[in-house]
Amino acid sequence: MTARILIVDDTVFNVKLLDARLKQEYYEIFTATSGMEGIQIAKEVHPDIILLDVMMPIMDGMETARRLRADPDTTYIPIIMITALDGQDDRVRGLEAGADDFVSKPVDEQGLIARIKSLLRLKFMMDELILRDKTAVQFGIAEQPTMDVSRSVDGASVLLIEDDMALSKKIHDVLQSKGIKVEDCANPNTAIEQAEQHDYSVIIVNSQVMGTDGLRICSHLKSHEALRNVPILLTVDADNKGIIMRGLEIGVNDYITTPIEVNELVARVSTQIRRRRYQDILRHQYTQSISMSVIDQLTGLYNRRYLDIHLDALVRRAHEMNRNLSLMILDLDHFKEVNDTYGHQSGDAILKELGQRVMGSVRVTDLCARYGGEEFVVLMSDTDESTAMTIAERMRHAIADRPMPIVVPPGQITKTGSIGVAGLREGESAAALLGRADNLLYYAKDGGRNRVVNYAIALEDISSGRVVPKPGDSILASSKTSAPQSSKTPVNAPTAPSPKDIVQNKEEAGTASKASAPTASVQQETKPASSSGDSW
Repeated sequence: MTARILIVDDTVFNVKLLDARLKQEYYEIFTATSGMEGIQIAKEVHPDIILLDVMMPIMDGMETARRLRADPDTTYIPIIMITALDGQDDRVRGLEAGADDFVSKPVDEQGLIARIKSLLRLKFMMDELILRDKTAVQFGIAEQPTMDVSRSVDGASVLLIEDDMALSKKIHDVLQSKGIKVEDCANPNTAIEQAEQHDYSVIIVNSQVMGTDGLRICSHLKSHEALRNVPILLTVDADNKGIIMRGLEIGVNDYITTPIEVNELVARVSTQIRRRRYQDILRHQYTQSISMSVIDQLTGLYNRRYLDIHLDALVRRAHEMNRNLSLMILDLDHFKEVNDTYGHQSGDAILKELGQRVMGSVRVTDLCARYGGEEFVVLMSDTDESTAMTIAERMRHAIADRPMPIVVPPGQITKTGSIGVAGLREGESAAALLGRADNLLYYAKDGGRNRVVNYAIALEDISSGRVVPKPGDSILASSKTSAPQSSKTPVNAPTAPSPKDIVQNKEEAGTASKASAPTASVQQETKPASSSGDSW
């Protein structure tokens, strides 16, 4: 995931080392050599993570963290303190000042990057939550942002899967002293069943509980729908780098090495508790807090009114923060035939099912809306066009590979969908982005339906004569100026042929050109003998 990281350290050599290593992970790096400079840069560039050295002259890291937390513009930015101070009192002071995490010097690069990724997931959810609150205010359905999540972890609950009684008691004592309820499960065979029966904030798993593979437990937990969003903290021996990396790959949210230092445990568990609470609030807002005026009553997705305002806000933020943003438009193929053949109740049943499949194909932070009729729009923040294409293909398969229910015999029918995908370009407006995606949807339809089309594929279709360009279409004009983004970096696209050349080539190609089969990765839907009733 791409992100902005601010490094605050008065030692230039340390800054250069961190800068070089983090750029290898494709992060955008900003640097400051004093606490005051760090605060100023944080207010200007709004970083996603702040790496803060503790020992600095004039204003140390503790005071810098306190000031960052006290400022509404920077209060929710995660802070990782980098310190040579390993004393318990020092870590307690850091937590009280507002640090989310600690990394000891000399810095373990692998551990630092893992912690950055964990906190970034938290930050991106927070950003989405704040933005949705602001959208609600714009609609007049809230007088002020309702999001006010305390940093307190009181009332949280933890499931501890641990067979070492001494370690279990240690974890119990320290977490319960912070107001966190802890429940034990020493038997890994019953852990999943116990987790399903309770709404835990975090699950702590020993990597070698009762001599079994703790990662297998983690994998089972992540594969259960009801438990997928519960954060997992892995306890592991510091020498087991392979287990640590494998754990992060399968979805473990964070890890702590043994022997466990109690304040580090509190910091890591607290971070995961807040992350879970932010997730829960996002879901609650989606299902309950938004007024009925912005929800499509048939599908339960946002409606066009909400989409228009939220899209404007996302585009502004993407430009200001130099972030990726992708948009896809989906249209159900030959939908009018469903209403004509099976009735409008069957059509409604299919649209409702389609909405669920769209939601099931994307992340909780992606925004799904019914744009009108059988058209749906998905907005994907921090997502480049290449990733969006992969998600769109997954969505296309989710639609085409399983029959959809109808209320009359035969009870279900198979349908397909066409999707246009566009990534935000530099300086592009919300209306222009939406318009490009809509044009790309046209080419997905005109090229045979049941397809996912982006800018590059549309150019290919036009050049080969598979489709005829729409009069005045921006696809042709855009090919001479700029191409879609990929990780905010323009990609040079080939110049498209003129409409005259395309028509001439198409005539020369004759029937064979028209009948050319789609690529193997695209399932072609058989076009009915008469589709005059189809809007496409």
